[in-house]
Amino acid sequence: MQEFKTIEVTTDLLIIGPGMAGAGACVEGAHWARENNVKITVVDKAAMERSGAVGMGLSAINQYQGENSPVDYLSYVRQDLMGLCRDDLVMDISRHVNGTVHMFEKFGLPIWTDPDGNYVHEGRWQLMINGESYKAIVAEAGKNAVGMDNIIERVFIARLLLDKNDKNRVAGAIGFSVRDPEIYVFKFKACIVSAGGAVHVFKPRSTGEGLGRAWYPPWNAGSSSYLTTTAGAEMTSQEVVFIPGRFKDGYGPVGAWFLLFKASATSATGFNYMAEGLAEGGELHNWPPYGEVKPIPTCLRNHLMMIEMYQKGDGPIFIHTDKAIAKIAEKAPDEKAYKKEIKKLEAEAWEDFLDMTISQAVLWAAKDVFPEEGPSEIMPSEPYFIGSHSGASGAWTSGPEDIQTDASRNEYFWGYNRMTTVKGLFAAGDGVGVSSHKFSSGSFTEGRIAAKAAVKYCVDNPERPEFDEAVVDSLKEQILLPLSHYEKHKAYTTLGTTDKKYDLPVEEVNPNYITPKMAIFRLNKIMDEYVAGWGTQYTCSAITLNIALDHLKMLKKDLSKLAARNLHELMRCWENIHRVQIAEAHTRHKLYREETRWPGYYYRSDFKRMDEDKWGKVFVNSVYDADKDEFTMLTRPIIHQVEIKEVVGM
Repeated sequence: MQEFKTIEVTTDLLIIGPGMAGAGACVEGAHWARENNVKITVVDKAAMERSGAVGMGLSAINQYQGENSPVDYLSYVRQDLMGLCRDDLVMDISRHVNGTVHMFEKFGLPIWTDPDGNYVHEGRWQLMINGESYKAIVAEAGKNAVGMDNIIERVFIARLLLDKNDKNRVAGAIGFSVRDPEIYVFKFKACIVSAGGAVHVFKPRSTGEGLGRAWYPPWNAGSSSYLTTTAGAEMTSQEVVFIPGRFKDGYGPVGAWFLLFKASATSATGFNYMAEGLAEGGELHNWPPYGEVKPIPTCLRNHLMMIEMYQKGDGPIFIHTDKAIAKIAEKAPDEKAYKKEIKKLEAEAWEDFLDMTISQAVLWAAKDVFPEEGPSEIMPSEPYFIGSHSGASGAWTSGPEDIQTDASRNEYFWGYNRMTTVKGLFAAGDGVGVSSHKFSSGSFTEGRIAAKAAVKYCVDNPERPEFDEAVVDSLKEQILLPLSHYEKHKAYTTLGTTDKKYDLPVEEVNPNYITPKMAIFRLNKIMDEYVAGWGTQYTCSAITLNIALDHLKMLKKDLSKLAARNLHELMRCWENIHRVQIAEAHTRHKLYREETRWPGYYYRSDFKRMDEDKWGKVFVNSVYDADKDEFTMLTRPIIHQVEIKEVVGM
């Protein structure tokens, strides 16, 4: 195995993962850093221009307040998450997000406007954009703010390092280059973790040539959760997953079709399950108060879909793109205008995917699908872990001081906005729990909020913490173990030796190691079959969850047998290590919360209903002890800073 050199980087504030939240941290952090002589460094496992959830593009900005108030937005978020969100975190983003969107426009992002110059809304909160270069535009602003000399790309952060004198303070980070034989050791006063959510913890629906296709970016491996969890930070709501309803196979989002085109969805035989669910005596009334108030929570919309597909066998579900387009075009005054409008709407339908889910447009073309001529299938995806969309999993962080009440101050505020329970360790975007529905613009905003607070922390704590060099040496060996494991045992394999190879590709079998692909297949199988994946129709119980914990314990032990042929596979190995950690946390959280609060995301067959009295007033949190490999489960109170008198819609 080749020698790895160690590169040490000393800075004041390290931003880990410059996706949308990290880019916001760059822009805002650079401003305050210049004012206070604070050095910022940014590290990305990919290239900043196209990294993160918006890397492929986006066709809409999903959070823009306009003339609505933070309380209005809070009402929508609290309703969608079935009561589970932090008021202070949601309203904090809400009051700043308009400024963020206006910044995007100044950066050069094309936002649709009508003939009067007003923004074109997809819904109450959403703005239509030409967003195929959304991330590139925002990343350029972030790069210009912090300076290219302070950005390190193609480096994967494996672990955070704690202060040797204070185990509740972060002091550094260690990672490796995915291009060159280099170990990176970062020394800092504070860091912001904004390294995305997690995909491929559960078995994806796509197989064969579509292997790895997901709605959320396939490179999101749960690093935000892993880094904060293993550093000892308190985590929250990791039982909450997000399962979006998407166009079948290509995972194309349906938001523009429902909100902009006003399309409807039915079962295979034409049953309007949403209308019937809302009607007197309908299924939604079994989930009060959330099922009785519009907008209907995302999980309950999924629930109605799943009843048709799995209980009644009346699938697949169709979204009637053809009827929606025709209905809009019917407003044209004559036949010529009608045809022109149809062409315009058809182009917008294709552009919606070309802006952000190119594979869906390719799939439409490959299958001769014409959205103006017939309906398309939609389906629920596999579960994902996110804090920025309709999910809630992430770190338990301090909120803003000025929004706190006497009741919430001791629970929700400890000095610096978006700092976790570990000193100097901040989070943003998918890294923050119960700060839901912030999407791209809100994630950028939360990055701004976290960076401003983190710079202040650096100013208030000028002394540099120190980590134990012996710990670093041990982690270096641990990081490179898959490479050395492969070198040691590579000759004993079904693929043959250097001198004798099989002519045709064969599956490798080696009794001494497992490959990254083998490990992820094993994880996917465990989670799908025992922890409520799509293969079990999203259903689990205490029995299946405990079986999963036994299997995950064995898998964690076997991760020491991972083998990597090269640096790319080394990254894949560590992505799996990160995924397995969030898988275990999720399983333990799901086991602890004894109710079905989010039907359509998952079902507890042994606790089939919501238990508002016991579980409707608390967040499920956990703290992980990395030395003992043990979780401590606990609850934190849901404290409402404001009273919601009316839920504001979409």
